[in-house]
Amino acid sequence: MPPEVTVAGHIALDILPDMASLRPEQVIDAGKVYEIGRISYSTGGAVSNTGLALHQLGVKVGLQAIVGDDWVGRAIIDYVRGFGPRLADHIRTLPKGASPYTVVIEPQHNDRTLLTHTGVYNHYSLADIDLDQVAGCKLFHLGYPTLLPRLFADDGVRLRDVLRAVKDLGVITSIDMSLPPPDSPSGRADWRAILRRCLHLIDIFLPSIEEIMFMLRPADLAASGARLLDSLTAEYLAGLADELLALGTGIVGFKLGERGLFLRCSVDRSRLAFLSSIGQSPADWAGVQCWHPAFQVSVAGTTGAGDAAYAGLQAAMIRGLGPEACTRFACAVAACNIEAADATTGVRSWEATQARIAAGWATR
Repeated sequence: MPPEVTVAGHIALDILPDMASLRPEQVIDAGKVYEIGRISYSTGGAVSNTGLALHQLGVKVGLQAIVGDDWVGRAIIDYVRGFGPRLADHIRTLPKGASPYTVVIEPQHNDRTLLTHTGVYNHYSLADIDLDQVAGCKLFHLGYPTLLPRLFADDGVRLRDVLRAVKDLGVITSIDMSLPPPDSPSGRADWRAILRRCLHLIDIFLPSIEEIMFMLRPADLAASGARLLDSLTAEYLAGLADELLALGTGIVGFKLGERGLFLRCSVDRSRLAFLSSIGQSPADWAGVQCWHPAFQVSVAGTTGAGDAAYAGLQAAMIRGLGPEACTRFACAVAACNIEAADATTGVRSWEATQARIAAGWATR
């Protein structure tokens, strides 16, 4: 049986040292030695974070990724297989390649800093995607083109080729981003031009608010500083969403961290025709705007929360929930995720998550 969702693109080994005893300034205190807690690891990247969350929610998922022929690559494959023996069947090992990894710096549970190595993904392209598997699924999710240099090069020509190949199969497309370092090749790419070239081929687009402001409104992002989430208004979010909808996407949303999730849909029912393939009515989604606050939880770590939210939205859409309920469920899955320090183990089953919502789970 083909998967319902194929998740392709970036995977990595996340290395998570326990830094709960450190103040943020101590992390860069040169020449000093500080004792920290034990180290843990999990897989990271959209293929792992979104893909394994979908699996835990009961969605039949296919994971497509590449790793190097080294101990990091073997650790990635072993970790994924721990969730299901067949889940790593489409993770390819490239001889003599260096596997991607990320060191997660999160002192005293402040927002994380990620130190990442791209490795074998330097040359990732359409040739690394098994279109035969994609052809049988309902939805194709790609993450993160911001860490896939060949896809964002030349203003996204190869990213467009990937999306067009998938759309030609009649499969729904969604894409997730990561925040580019400003002085990196990804940070210097013309993301407005890339989105202009590709968004008409992307049905569902849910970047974080920081990611999309970096790409489209960098001056606003710089001016807001640490008060970004406090400064956002519904009018600002709606205007930013309309800019993306005008570039051609069908459903756009912004992951707002502790402020929850904002969603806005095209008013054009024909642009939302893809929803019919998963049993949804375009009329029920056309022109909808909704927001749901984050749920109250005890935060153990924020790694992977955005990916989990994306998985929650996709799972709810496939199961026929309406836009408001999908937005609520996405926030619930993200909240479960941050109750664990890693990016994967906090997500609960569909039934357990729904029961928690139904029991009157408080929001922030």
